[in-house]
Amino acid sequence: MSFATLLAQEQVERIHDAALEILEDVGLKVRYEPAREIFKQHGCIVEDERVKFPRAVVEKYRKMYPPSFTFYARDPKFDKTIPQDSPVIVTASSAPDILDPVTGRERRAESGDIARIAHLINELPGYDIFSISTLADDAPADQFTISRLYPALKYCLKPIRVTTTDRKDTNSVMKMAYMVAGGEGAYKEHPFLTHHYCPVVSPLTMDNLSTENVIYFAKEGLPVYPTIVPNAGLTSPMSMAGTLAQGNAEFLAAATLMQMAKEGTPLIYATLATVADMRSGAYTSGGIECGMLHMAFAQLARFYNVPVGGYIGLTNAKINDAQAGYETGMSAMGGTVAGMDMFNIGGLIDALKTFDFAKAVIDDEVAQMMKRVKRGINFSDDDLALGLIKEIGPGGSFIVAKHTVKRMKTEVVMTKLADRDSRTTWEKKGSMDIHTRAMKRVKEIMDSNTTPLISPELDAKLRAEFTGMVAGELKSME
Repeated sequence: MSFATLLAQEQVERIHDAALEILEDVGLKVRYEPAREIFKQHGCIVEDERVKFPRAVVEKYRKMYPPSFTFYARDPKFDKTIPQDSPVIVTASSAPDILDPVTGRERRAESGDIARIAHLINELPGYDIFSISTLADDAPADQFTISRLYPALKYCLKPIRVTTTDRKDTNSVMKMAYMVAGGEGAYKEHPFLTHHYCPVVSPLTMDNLSTENVIYFAKEGLPVYPTIVPNAGLTSPMSMAGTLAQGNAEFLAAATLMQMAKEGTPLIYATLATVADMRSGAYTSGGIECGMLHMAFAQLARFYNVPVGGYIGLTNAKINDAQAGYETGMSAMGGTVAGMDMFNIGGLIDALKTFDFAKAVIDDEVAQMMKRVKRGINFSDDDLALGLIKEIGPGGSFIVAKHTVKRMKTEVVMTKLADRDSRTTWEKKGSMDIHTRAMKRVKEIMDSNTTPLISPELDAKLRAEFTGMVAGELKSME
């Protein structure tokens, strides 16, 4: 399919040129000393913590960007490579809170919630990748990430996206991954974790821990990609053009570092760009401007011939109301027609702060609609159906035609949540709104196929290795 464009080609090129100017004249503050040394060894100008990027250096390394990125899964049938398998749908991640699926009240998320969410995502067909949706408030102090990873591995076979903190945390995560895979060699043949970081803190600053991790995984040849997070009015100019220029410079800096660490390292042009609501400074992930920025970044990614994705289709709404629907739908559709490959879209409300099971199920149906849009319209002779139109003729009916029967389940998305009944039928079924229908679907999933996806023997080994680890059990919603 062809893609919608928000920017003219000359505007894309102007943003590219502006980013090169920013990198050359302003540069980035790079806090991690080994990263500064890598930049220096490869032709950048380093003065204390400031690194400036000659245009020729950036242009040299951007020619090395691979055109695709693969998310590997424990079960290879769930492997996804973008752009050819796009759009891939990833859960939005790391919310501190959750709407309790039994009481409906907001509370801190725990590891048992991650087990439930992992199972839900494993069973919902619209989702391709599980980026661990919440934090775990019950995690022991020295097991922050493995307390999230363990229940995710226990109940999900799809690719898992994970973020670690310091090197000790990273080592623990990799030890768990190697054990689950059956050894380090087996894991590296099919690395089912994708690592994600925000090494560039807007404006124009590279931090320590995320930058260290990006370099480590790039050198190891393991899947890793950065996300750029400019927030117009707060951490980037209060204009979309300025935010695009700065955000593009930040992406190019991170991408250049990855190629310097290991040439040919796959990456994604990933963003969480927003425009702040300056009445309060609110983080407006549900704003239409967030969608517009991602549409523009999609064009920049095609200019660089790299996959593109980001946090889009999100909402500032606190419940599953009309605001949640239109904020998710408008930006998600914009990103889809603009050709985005990856969408961090599922399950979060309240500007990424709270996970809602019902929203996750609703977003699964949105995801199926997005994939239908991307599939486009087939213009084969059989689909154009001129012969059938002539045969049926004026005043006829297509309802019993073989052509109709053959396509009735494939031409359209057969929605399970969106109500299409008459009002009378809807009332006979209980007059349920979509949130109620979604929670009914959640409970059905939680009552089926709940056997852990790691063996009891492996589970015992993991618990012996990581003493004091959270239970990570999928509990009933009764």
